Amino acid sequence: MRSVGFQPAEPLKIWVVSDGRAGIENQALGLGEAIGRRAPVQLVTKRVGLRTPWSWFPAGFVPAPRHALSVGSDPIDPPWPDIFIGCGRASIPFALGVKQWSNGKTFVVQLQDPRVNPREFDVVAPPIHDQLEGPNVLSIVGACHRVTPDRLDQAVLDYPQPLDELPGPRFAVLIGGKSKRQDISAKRARAISDALAQVQRDTGGSLMVTLSRRTGKAARMQFRTYLAPHCAVFYETEGVNPYFAMLGAADHIFVTADSVNMATEAAATAKPIHVLDVDGGGGKLDGFHRSLARRGCARRFTGVLETWSYPPLLETDRVAAAVLTAWAARQGAAR
Repeated sequence: MRSVGFQPAEPLKIWVVSDGRAGIENQALGLGEAIGRRAPVQLVTKRVGLRTPWSWFPAGFVPAPRHALSVGSDPIDPPWPDIFIGCGRASIPFALGVKQWSNGKTFVVQLQDPRVNPREFDVVAPPIHDQLEGPNVLSIVGACHRVTPDRLDQAVLDYPQPLDELPGPRFAVLIGGKSKRQDISAKRARAISDALAQVQRDTGGSLMVTLSRRTGKAARMQFRTYLAPHCAVFYETEGVNPYFAMLGAADHIFVTADSVNMATEAAATAKPIHVLDVDGGGGKLDGFHRSLARRGCARRFTGVLETWSYPPLLETDRVAAAVLTAWAARQGAAR
């Protein structure tokens, strides 16, 4: 365990707070786990939502959010944590509230751009392409996540099928779908399927494919029809999710351009990332992909398979170290 100057006598109590969606929760949970690799922690996951009409309010202007929790939400009650890690809109009223409820003792970390003045939090860690600035803002490439070498190795061992014994090279294919600006049409899905099938034919390797909940029905049908027959693994929703095992077993990773989370997780592996075009404008996502390209992590796939190397992108660990350093400085100042 690496020292951060001041080590707690007892495990740090950390709340991970989100609306429970996997892509949101895993960002906060990944940061909590990264802190736990540096100091003893007790992680508690809280899933929250607000009843109407409070859910219609701007996130920074919800009065008495503890009394507006929706049915099924986890309670937000004392004892208050040492560190609060929030991610997503649903967590923001509670991130703002816990500073007051704890009399300023809880150290509050907010991931993504909260669209509230960053000074309301102790640390804000948004993606660099959001261009948020402030003295307590730590911008990162992409998003925090749970990918570590140990987790991937264990996932390969635990997966029912021995993916590391499939004929190489092995290709993990991470397919997303609809987002605010982008989508994968049936035509695009067919083009992606044909391109990947050609890669498999040219190399004799193995395709391991996972679709997202965001993958639309029309695109899903194209992938089933034209890509699945060429795959050693083709996952939609049933059975053991092979996502981490695929990342661990892969030699190359393909990821559709719509997803920040999947590309960031892939970049933690130090394996070549081939970005697959989707439909629609990238907007701020173009800046994210430029950041990955500048660091040597990813290249747009043009039909020619390339191989290269780069240092793994370890932004979650960088945020964890910064949070612990800031937390320790405040504890030292209070003593």
